[in-house]
Amino acid sequence: MHSPHDPFVRVRGAREHNLRGVDVDVPRDVLAVFTGVSGSGKSSLAFGTIYAEAQRRYFESVAPYARRLIHQVGAPKVGEITGLPPAVSLQQRRSAPTSRSSVGTVTTLSNSLRMLFSRAGRYPEGAERLDSDAFSPNTAAGACPECHGLGRVHRTTEELLVPDASLSIREGAIAAWPGAWQGKNLRDVLDALGYDVDRPWRELAAADREWILFTDEQPVVTVHPVRDAERIQRPYQGTYMSARRYVLKTFSDSRSQTLRAKAERFLASAPCPLCGGSRLRQEALAVTFAGRTIADLAALPLSELADVLAGAAGSSDTARVLTDDLLARIATITELGLGYLSPDRATPTLSAGELQRLRLATQLRSGLFGVVYVLDEPSAGLHPADTEALLTVLDRLKAAGNSVFVVEHHLDVIRHADWLVDVGPRAGEHGGRVLHSGPVAGLAGVTESATARFLFDGSPAPVREVRRPSGRVKVGPVTRHNLRGVSAELPLGVFTAVTGVSGSGKSTLVGEITEELAGVGRLVRVDQKPIGRTPRSNLATYTGLFDVVRKVFAATDEARERGYGVGRFSFNVAGGRCETCQGEGFVSVELLFLPSTYAPCPDCGGARYNPATLEVTCHGKNIAEVLDLTVEAAADFFADTGTPAVVRSLRTLLDVGLGYLRLGQPATELSGGEAQRIKLASELQRARRGHTLYLLDEPTTGLHPADVELLSHRLHELVDAGNSVVVVEHDMAVVAGADWVIDLGPGGGDRGGEIVAEGTPAEVARAEASRTAPYLAAATRPGKGRGELRDQPQRTRTRSRKLTAEPSE
Repeated sequence: MHSPHDPFVRVRGAREHNLRGVDVDVPRDVLAVFTGVSGSGKSSLAFGTIYAEAQRRYFESVAPYARRLIHQVGAPKVGEITGLPPAVSLQQRRSAPTSRSSVGTVTTLSNSLRMLFSRAGRYPEGAERLDSDAFSPNTAAGACPECHGLGRVHRTTEELLVPDASLSIREGAIAAWPGAWQGKNLRDVLDALGYDVDRPWRELAAADREWILFTDEQPVVTVHPVRDAERIQRPYQGTYMSARRYVLKTFSDSRSQTLRAKAERFLASAPCPLCGGSRLRQEALAVTFAGRTIADLAALPLSELADVLAGAAGSSDTARVLTDDLLARIATITELGLGYLSPDRATPTLSAGELQRLRLATQLRSGLFGVVYVLDEPSAGLHPADTEALLTVLDRLKAAGNSVFVVEHHLDVIRHADWLVDVGPRAGEHGGRVLHSGPVAGLAGVTESATARFLFDGSPAPVREVRRPSGRVKVGPVTRHNLRGVSAELPLGVFTAVTGVSGSGKSTLVGEITEELAGVGRLVRVDQKPIGRTPRSNLATYTGLFDVVRKVFAATDEARERGYGVGRFSFNVAGGRCETCQGEGFVSVELLFLPSTYAPCPDCGGARYNPATLEVTCHGKNIAEVLDLTVEAAADFFADTGTPAVVRSLRTLLDVGLGYLRLGQPATELSGGEAQRIKLASELQRARRGHTLYLLDEPTTGLHPADVELLSHRLHELVDAGNSVVVVEHDMAVVAGADWVIDLGPGGGDRGGEIVAEGTPAEVARAEASRTAPYLAAATRPGKGRGELRDQPQRTRTRSRKLTAEPSE
């Protein structure tokens, strides 16, 4: 037996996912990094085993009712774990933040600010003291009644709704109305109401035009459709809806992004006339602190907000306590280099790196000690300069008396670790073993490790001749977020990297590239948005692979004998699926006051199909077993089935380093980087259609350096085939291999938004004003010459007086 004060977390017999009975000892009170190629099993060890067991033990201490449900979820597959303290998980959040989410809500600064105004604010004479909820735009008590707490109102005009007044209603004058039957229904209802739908719009009476477009009435009339010789159409009761009402309802309620985008074309957004964009009721805006409203303070950069609060802290004991708490929270965020953000900055406008650091700052302020923090790639989306601030935070978490276990690929974080657990040697069934557990230096002698080659091999990257551009695309001037009139020229036919610290404006600039720009032609944007929001969407369904697999099963002799068609092998429709879980494989388990979780379906055990469907096999496997195959295993399985479409699809997934994913892996389990590479693979398997411009936003996020090599090779193949590739990137190995680099900065937020340097990697590596330059210089090969883009000016362009333009090498 080990002592309860065992200085090690000792794992014995871990078998979660692809782990092969892993035994490993990890010391407590250190920064321990778990690394290995994507899919090697490091997350299964850190999250699926160590954190999951800590969570299970916590639930063992709660009420019996909750324990009964937790047992349904199941414990991790591990023999024994000793020396395990309570654990806190900080995983990458994949859900898209809403427009109501802000810096203040993510960091809980908003809560403290509201309490400050509620308890220590200066109220107008005779005014009632307000509860803190009254200072929140996200509550009924505080939201402005006109804009419902959004700060902006969407309105429409006759000119927007009817762009061509020479058309009649029957000819489609009201462009905002839906097409197909819905639009015909509305025209027929108008006709039944007595309005002339065949006269040009401009000839209708002004009062009629006003009612048709803007009425809130919804009259119901009997519609007698025009008789069609081939169809019998009976009278029906039709309800009228004005064009404005339809557009606003679609924009606010529709779940279809396409319909919402169409509705938005007929709306004009403007600051709310009642609250002026502050989002709050007038009663809340009448309360001040330090002479300012809560909206005024929330609009200040955090560094300025700290100065204002520090100057007003002594007004009362209550104010001092609350401002001290606010100042301490702000100091942590500022330490991470985010002092330029304001509390009211909407979360969707933040870069991934900014959002990750805000969450880390919140954890740092929690004051917990003696726990294990299990972090999921905290360096994802961070510029190398921002990674230094991250390491400071991790050290502080450790210094506070905690153990910090980090799943990570970034070499600087790995080198900084006290202890390294390397899992591999490869992905999926070729991984799942601990190759090394000990100090970082000890990995140097592990020949099987893919990590060791990148960590200790100091030889420079091979020299590659820089390509010549075939043309240029002019972007801008762009004025959006922190970009102010920024213009850029992107060379075509080459590999371009857009760099800069987190929040410098990279994604904003690249987001302005559209097919309408001269010279672009076909544009493919490969982002990190989820490929689906429910477990029903998975790798196979998204790529179209599942359609072919179902046809293969429907073509088997057994399926034909039973009369099973393609639909029988879909888990999304009744017939072949398990009806207990409706084909999801899991049932939701409600845990009362704890977050709901999922448990395997008690009937199908997660297979998704009913027993009769599972009796049909293809080459010895049923449809559920095929969905459970990894991409790599599936490539071998289908190699001799005579299905080239399946093999081609699987081959492209292997080419982008996704061989370890299961075909039926739910979209909700995929990281942003994995989703992006699935989209890229889907695009790569299509037939070539001439020159294409590919835009990728941080495609190496969450990738081991070995996988980065593989992906980079695939992207360069695209360029060699005559296409253009533009990547927003922080990985200096990728940037060093680019043909052209555009560096934004010099800082983030208001301190960024400028192009500080552009040129070949060797040129940008010498730019004095660039925070990227020293990291790029370390990744490039000095004095060897990486070639020039001969059609580009051989200089480093700058918008900063500090930058010196040196002759290219």
